[in-house]
Amino acid sequence: MENQGSNCGANNLGTGQETASLSRRSLRQKDISPNMSSHRLLTRLVPRRTFSHTTTRFLTKPSCSSPPCLGIRPSRQSKALTKPRLLSLETLHNYHTTNPLLSQPEIPTTPTSAALPTSAIPSSDPPLPEYVPPTTGLLSRLPPSWVPYAELARLDKPTGSYYLFFPCLFSTLLAAPLAGPASPASVIGTSLLFISGAIIMRGAGCAINDLWDRNLDPHVTRTRLRPIARRAITPFQGLVFTGSQLLAGLAVLLQFPFECFWYATPSLLFVASYPLAKRVTYYPQFVLGLTFSWGAIMGFPALGVDLLANQAALTAAGCLYTSNIAWTVLYDMIYAHMDIKDDAKAGIKSIALKHDKETKQVLTGLAVAQIALLAGAGAAVGAGPAFFIGSCGGAALTLGYMIRKVNLKSVKDCWWWFVNGCWITGGVISLGLAADYLLKYYGQEKEEKKPEELESA
Repeated sequence: MENQGSNCGANNLGTGQETASLSRRSLRQKDISPNMSSHRLLTRLVPRRTFSHTTTRFLTKPSCSSPPCLGIRPSRQSKALTKPRLLSLETLHNYHTTNPLLSQPEIPTTPTSAALPTSAIPSSDPPLPEYVPPTTGLLSRLPPSWVPYAELARLDKPTGSYYLFFPCLFSTLLAAPLAGPASPASVIGTSLLFISGAIIMRGAGCAINDLWDRNLDPHVTRTRLRPIARRAITPFQGLVFTGSQLLAGLAVLLQFPFECFWYATPSLLFVASYPLAKRVTYYPQFVLGLTFSWGAIMGFPALGVDLLANQAALTAAGCLYTSNIAWTVLYDMIYAHMDIKDDAKAGIKSIALKHDKETKQVLTGLAVAQIALLAGAGAAVGAGPAFFIGSCGGAALTLGYMIRKVNLKSVKDCWWWFVNGCWITGGVISLGLAADYLLKYYGQEKEEKKPEELESA
């Protein structure tokens, strides 16, 4: 067997040498190109009739067990016509690489990406993380089936609820001196109702937004793991959950004076239209401002102040509302810089995309407008120095510092200022308003006690 294999291997080697010798004698160097394909080379080395006769069976097994061989003897072409022996690909490859005329590779050593399939091109982007259920915080204590709904309502990210609550608090504190003044207990009770309503309605607004954006969110890194985007909740389930939130919001609204119902209802139009604005305009933040700032009107009727009958209150409410619109556009422009690259790819419009190069100039203009309108609201109701120094002055300092320090190219930095700027700016405005209200309340209480003391004396 070993001798038979050796003889067969020798015959194969001889066959390859004879064929190579024949090719050198019968073909000129210019007839063989270094980049010639295997198929064309075969047609040059083997008689056309013989090659065409064996083409359909090119990859059949050779007749011997030795290494693959060049199976057609040029000296026996007539026999090859009747019993064609076949060429193996390995032998052809060896002949290609050992023949000095054919030593250059057919395929370029540095192929372009266009010549490779997409799956063969290595990606420089790191793999995106998969969804991991929450292990800390409020959501980790909920049943697993509740978690997607809590995420849909953004209970794990309450900053948006605070931004929705602050305009309500501003208007409540600004309206309190006009309402008698209202007692601190009444102001605190009204504020608690507003914070509960803000949490519920912000969750409903987020659910409506996710329903509209269910085909866009999977393409944005920050939103791809939202419940509807990752299919943890179906759109129908999201719709039912949104309806339940709206009913809960209505229950809270009915705890206020009935006039508040008529003032609050138009805001639902803006809640539903904001997701659509991102598709048609580069300024959807203004639509968001119309929605989130609506509470700047609600504090007045909540404390029994009739806006239609009190011109000063109506002017103050209008200035406060527009001031909060400017504040909303300001902080949401910083927020939009976190998604600016993904938004451009997904076709989502934002003010950050429109004014990317002059963002800080736009932010400065918005801050000036916010403070000026806030001061106008205070002037309309006769606010004191505590308001102008604390609220207006404090807002100027905090907003100026934030605009100067925020790094718009850093997602982490934008997120930090979005979260903490809510409490920094919103907090100083609230403290100034609260100080002005308490000074007026206790000052008026002292004035009322003076006649009683004189009468008793």
